[in-house]
Amino acid sequence: MAKESGIGMSIAVDDSSGSARTISNDITDFSLNTPRNLQVVTGLDKSAEERLQLLADFTCTLNGVFDDASNVAHAVFATVPSSSVARTVTITVSGQSLPNETFFNDYALTRAASGELTWSAPGTLSGGTVPTWA
Repeated sequence: MAKESGIGMSIAVDDSSGSARTISNDITDFSLNTPRNLQVVTGLDKSAEERLQLLADFTCTLNGVFDDASNVAHAVFATVPSSSVARTVTITVSGQSLPNETFFNDYALTRAASGELTWSAPGTLSGGTVPTWA
């Protein structure tokens, strides 16, 4: 295996009707997390923490530049405040993909003093399926 950059990544997000839209061109940066919950179960007889590994999770935050053309970022996220649907988010890099059913809980627009108009959309796992790279 060779080390690689994130150049050439692809991100697709379902719009509110369930159609996957590749919005990579509108995304400037993103973060994703695949944490596991932990329960501390340390008994009185221990001198260090003892834990059980619990449920898996997925969160992401997508950030980008405003684009209101058809079937791109604004069209995908504009319905976040008015629809309660899970959306498939598929992150792909170097032939590896991480698809997750995700609820987006905000579509925030920011107009900076310099004039740039950007957006941010945070999402969390919705479907109960363990996040798995394939």
